[in-house]
Amino acid sequence: MKSNSAQNIKLGLLIVSGLIIFTLGVFFIGNKQNLFGDSMMVSSVFKNVNGLQSGNNVRYSGVNVGTVKEIKFLNDTAICVDILINREAANLIKNNALATINSDGLVGSMVLNILPNNQVPSPTLQEGDTLVSISQVATADMLNTLNKTNENAALLTQDLLKITNSINSGEGVLGDLLKDKSLAKNVQESVENLKETTKSAKSGLAKLNGILNNVDYENSVAGLLLSDSSAQKSFSTIIKDLETTSSQIKEISADLGQFSNSLNSEKGALNYVVKDSSFVNHLDQSMENIEEATHRFNENMEALKHNILFRGYFRKLERQKAREEKENQ
Repeated sequence: MKSNSAQNIKLGLLIVSGLIIFTLGVFFIGNKQNLFGDSMMVSSVFKNVNGLQSGNNVRYSGVNVGTVKEIKFLNDTAICVDILINREAANLIKNNALATINSDGLVGSMVLNILPNNQVPSPTLQEGDTLVSISQVATADMLNTLNKTNENAALLTQDLLKITNSINSGEGVLGDLLKDKSLAKNVQESVENLKETTKSAKSGLAKLNGILNNVDYENSVAGLLLSDSSAQKSFSTIIKDLETTSSQIKEISADLGQFSNSLNSEKGALNYVVKDSSFVNHLDQSMENIEEATHRFNENMEALKHNILFRGYFRKLERQKAREEKENQ
């Protein structure tokens, strides 16, 4: 009997100890999850919770202030997250605070962070308020971006390696510059020529500045044109007259060209005189006839001088001519 009683007492003490440990465990876990403390529930709506689960911690400025109670779908693009927040901490949080989801470390569980928003004064958080959510880059997105960046860097490295090999093998302009000494020498000579050209240009500009500095703007024509507005107008008028004269000369030249073309054309008189052989033959024949007629006319005049009817007239003309010569002498 005594042994049975002792065993029963030990069993009872073991059960009571287990119940006490279980109760303490439930109390501590519930206290951590804000099940027994004084807390309030607020919510926030996200497009993507990035793996957030019920029971995950809620932090305000890096301090745990609550837990995620429930996650539920509102529609295909909105997910509502109910949050239990310690009332003492809620009295320090403004209702314009921002809610965002981050990971606890690089590979840790997800955490809902509440960020203070001090831009606009606002009252403290109340039961049933909805916090504005903001989306931040998730770790998976960061890893995907890093992966793409690494792939692009690898492709870029390959391309740079190809370019370097091509240059080292003497391909392309850069390869020619590195391998071909004559081309490098030509480039160097071109650079030297460019330097000489630059020096010449500087020298020319210096001379031009010297000429401009030596111009007497008060007494010279340049000064008159630059300072006297009436002289400028007169010079402009002269330029306009020259332009008008030039246009007139151009028109006259065009008319002369047209006249020359008409003379040289097949129907022109000059072309007929120069190129028509029959006309030339007729002209020669006419000249011969004129010479012959002139010769006969002279013979007739000589015969008239010796004619008795006209002899006195011609002698009178000779005497008159002799008197005029004598008076002139």
